[in-house]
Amino acid sequence: SAQLAMLRYQLNPHFLFNTLNSISTLVLLKQSEPANAMLSRLSAFLRYTLANEPTAQVTLAQEIETLKLYLDIEKMRFEDRLRPHFHIDPAAVQRARLPSLLLQPLIENAIKYAVTPQEEGADITLSAQLAGQNVRITVSDTGSGLSEGGVDPTTGAIATESTGVGLANIRDRLAQAYGDQQRFEVQSGADGGFTVIIEFPFQPDGQVTIGTERT
Repeated sequence: SAQLAMLRYQLNPHFLFNTLNSISTLVLLKQSEPANAMLSRLSAFLRYTLANEPTAQVTLAQEIETLKLYLDIEKMRFEDRLRPHFHIDPAAVQRARLPSLLLQPLIENAIKYAVTPQEEGADITLSAQLAGQNVRITVSDTGSGLSEGGVDPTTGAIATESTGVGLANIRDRLAQAYGDQQRFEVQSGADGGFTVIIEFPFQPDGQVTIGTERT
């Protein structure tokens, strides 16, 4: 539990500073309506992060609603350059459970490395479906990807100026929560784009796995 809590508290806070800077700019420009809207969304997002215990599990539906709230904040910064898409299997979304805010760093990374550097922005797609006894979640973007040899598909380590902290955090949280009953894989296409695939046991009805023990 202590290890899970530590990993949860390592979530990248850059979006918070970016959002506050954006709000400050809107205030200076006397654009009070969008500034208030961004503050409201930020408040709701932070309320969610503080309301859940760091070791808590939530439904996939809750996690996706939180991601959409986060994306609403970022859309106010990037407008049409940020194009999110969701393809969610209804059979998984209501009952599947996962560690709280497990997916947010994936979306944050996609915004940082795919949307921000490109004038035209990028598409970010999240899909989730059942795969046998597992839940499979894929997050992909249409950014420039990584050069050959830039990523270790097993560990998620990235050999670029990025430290890969967000991906390493997710990998470690999965390992702590599910032991060897999980999968973490990253892929970079030859023509661009970056994809992260994770799988973990489908745990309906509030069942929780800690390591390899089910409680």
